[in-house]
Amino acid sequence: MIIDTTEVQTINSFSTSGFFKEVYGLIWIVPILTLILGITIGVLVIVWLEREISAAIQQRIGPEYAGPLGILQAIADGIKLLLKEDLLPSRGDIGLFSVGPSIAVISVLLSYLVIPFEYRLVLADLGIGVFLWIAISSIAPIGLLMSGYGSNNKYSFSGGLRAAAQSISYEIPLTLCVLSISLRVIRWNMNFYLFFF
Repeated sequence: MIIDTTEVQTINSFSTSGFFKEVYGLIWIVPILTLILGITIGVLVIVWLEREISAAIQQRIGPEYAGPLGILQAIADGIKLLLKEDLLPSRGDIGLFSVGPSIAVISVLLSYLVIPFEYRLVLADLGIGVFLWIAISSIAPIGLLMSGYGSNNKYSFSGGLRAAAQSISYEIPLTLCVLSISLRVIRWNMNFYLFFF
């Protein structure tokens, strides 16, 4: 069988054209947007259910004015939060007070870099993905402490300490669970390697 090299070059040039690279660049965004939309709708439903169940337990009327059956109450709360006036403490450190929440939010968003969304869809495919995820998510309490300290108020500082302690108390068992599984997998891989080689 004789293969014509010009046909192979034509096929290769067609498959490496810029159009297909751009289409692939747009297609990989669809699963991520689907995941974000699903998480957002799930959070809205959970907040609505929590308010309805709390109202039923306390024998009062729950959210009913924002949309049908109060479904849009969480969206109304988010809009209200975005449109609120930004108050800065007069005697506090404005830099720490402003940067603290940003550090907390950015560390949470950065932790999504190493989470695989599909079999081959990872934003940053690193060999130390789990350990980097633990390290990045452990930065959030620093932002909480910075905000509490930057307000120059003992009550805000104690609230920041409480929030940081709560965050750390959730992270320690999570880290121990993840590390125990990681060490078990590493040990299994080493035994597998020694057994066959």
